[in-house]
Parts: sequence; C-alpha cells; structure tokens
Amino acid sequence: MADGNGAVQTKKKYTAKDFASDQDVRWCPGCGDYSILAQVQRTLPELDIPIEKYVFVSGIGCSSRFPYYMNTYGIHGIHGRAPAIASGVKTANPDLSVWVATGDGDALSIGGNHLIHAMRRNIGLKILMFNNRIYALTKGQYSPTSELGKKTKSSPYGTIDYPFNPVQLALGSQGTFVARSMDRDPKHLQQMILRAGKHKGTAFIEIYQNCNVFNDGAYFVLTEKETKPDNVLYLEHGKPLVFGKENDKGIRLNGFTPEIVSLKDGKYTLNDLIVYDETSLDVAFLLAQFSDRPGFPTPVGVFYEVERPTYEDMMVQQIETAKQKRGKGDLNRLLRAGNTWEISGN
Repeated sequence: MADGNGAVQTKKKYTAKDFASDQDVRWCPGCGDYSILAQVQRTLPELDIPIEKYVFVSGIGCSSRFPYYMNTYGIHGIHGRAPAIASGVKTANPDLSVWVATGDGDALSIGGNHLIHAMRRNIGLKILMFNNRIYALTKGQYSPTSELGKKTKSSPYGTIDYPFNPVQLALGSQGTFVARSMDRDPKHLQQMILRAGKHKGTAFIEIYQNCNVFNDGAYFVLTEKETKPDNVLYLEHGKPLVFGKENDKGIRLNGFTPEIVSLKDGKYTLNDLIVYDETSLDVAFLLAQFSDRPGFPTPVGVFYEVERPTYEDMMVQQIETAKQKRGKGDLNRLLRAGNTWEISGN
C-alpha cells in the first residue's frame, strides 16, 4: 500500500499492549475478569483489523468496566442495554467490529429482551457474557444463572428461581455462533474469542468466571487440576465425545438418550460414541443440556456455528434497492409529505 507520496506503507502489526488503555484496571484482586481482559487483548491482534475499527460496548456490572481498559472506541451504557446500543453502532457503520461485554445479570435479567433479539436478527456483534452466577457489583444477590437453592443476601433460605442455561437460550434465539469457555483456561478462551471475531453474524460466548468475593469456587470442579478431566468435555468438530483423566470415558446415544460409557473394558469403542458436529443444531441442543444433567461433564467449545445473512448486510441491500427504484431520498420533502395541516391563530 502506498501513501500520497508513493512510498510503500506496511500494515501495522498490533500487540496486546496496543489494546491496553492507560487506565488502572480496578477489579477485586483475583477476579476472573482480569483473565478475560488479558485474553481479549492477546487475541485481537490476530484478527488483523485496524484498531480504530473496534468498538466495545457494555451495560452495568463488574464486567461492564471493560471498555475503560480497552484502547479502542467504547461506550459504557446503561443496565441491560448494551446489545441495543451495539446494534445501533453496527447498523450505522457495518464496517466496525463491535463487541459487547456483559454479565449474567446484565444480559439475562433486564437485558434479556435485547440479547435474544440481537441474536435472532443475526446482527454482527461479538457478545462476551461473563457468568459468575451472582450479582457481584451490588454485593452478592442471586442472578438469573444462580443454581436452585443457592443462599445469597437476597435469598437467605435459598433461591426458588430455576436458572437460565445461557447456551440453550442462545441456541433457542437462533444464534449463529454459540460457544462456552472459562476464565481459568486462557488458551481455550483465546481460541473461542478468535473464532467469534472471525464469525460473520452474532457470536455469543458464555464465559464461566469466578467471583472470589461473592461466589468463590463456583466453577472450581471444572477448573482445578484434580477434578477438571472428569468434569469437562472439550468439543472438537468431527471428533468423538471423549473425556476423563485417561480419556477413558465417552458419550453415546442409547436411542435418543445420551449415556456415559467406559472405554476400558472393550464393550464400547470410539466407534460407538457421538461424533461431534458443530453445524448440527440438534446435537448442540443435546449437549447444551449436559451442564444441567447430574453426573454429566460440562461441555466447553463451539456448540454451534452456521452462516446466515446478517441484519446489517440485508439492511444495506434493502436501502440500495430502494434508492435504485425511487432515487435518493429528500428528508425535507419527506417531512412535508402525506397528511399535513395548519393551525391558524383563529
């Protein structure tokens, strides 16, 4: 690429430091948000998008401080409205890479309506939902993902609300990219962020995130070295569903019912197991239930990805088609068209 004087310019190669703002990062010491921020900053350079094309939008909550710490354009919005604000940004300028940082309370309570319609419309947003299963900024009330019976400041006898399964919700909202990762698995989280960044359409990642002040250890069974292998199922497209410390457990279908089988005694082999297909909505819905099934491992990875025309592309095309048929619009003429009337002084 040449500048105005004919000199050849090389495209800037960004690093994680380029995406870090000059603001002091202020979350509680040990908060999982630090890891998520670090993985986003490490991954964005790989997308090869000019830094001025990025916009980060948030609502209200601990996670919503995210735009302050990114050296990009950003908007700190109001509670639950980040997807709505981000949708406006993306449709006004489809060339931008628009990201949403939100929490389980921000996204799934007051923001639930905006979230599901952003995914239904397939607007090109990258939604990172930090799920710590608690309202942390307001000091420890139960959230829409808190488990049934959880004792908190707002449910001293245990919550009687059934929790959302965010992955199921995203799939049911017709999300075209749905994934799950964890704050304490940085390499895997980077892979999911990269996949989401490259996806054309709405990309939704549920990120299990530890709140060491108000809900410490919520996911330790999934992140600690001793328990992780038997409780986490990594989804890999085209590969059988295998897990366990020695990769000695698998998941097969017994009719329509998934069941865990042992690969040790020779009764079952890899050929008997479900082969994962991330383009299958049926398989994605099946696996999304595992995190709610006692005894089953929790899946992480890409549950579903499909290409579908995006809202912003169809909008631009619709406008261009209208211009070709009716010519360029005249706002002044439009305002004075149709039913108009005068109110006289009499």
